[in-house]
Amino acid sequence: MNSRVKIFGLIALLGFVAGIIVQITAVFVIPWLVAVLPLLGGATSFLISGFAGACLTCLIVGVWAYMTGKRDQPY
Repeated sequence: MNSRVKIFGLIALLGFVAGIIVQITAVFVIPWLVAVLPLLGGATSFLISGFAGACLTCLIVGVWAYMTGKRDQPY
């Protein structure tokens, strides 16, 4: 049971960090990119949000897979 609590806490911490990253992206990065790339118009924020979400998901799953993977065991 103790290991499950640790994994749950780790996932909660990763979610918290992901929320901070998304907030920073929404407040600073997206408005800057909309100003830099005005030709894309209203679609810019959707494209950037989708790309950021995809990158963030890959990062979180990669960290989770690395931390919970089998260690020192042959396949």
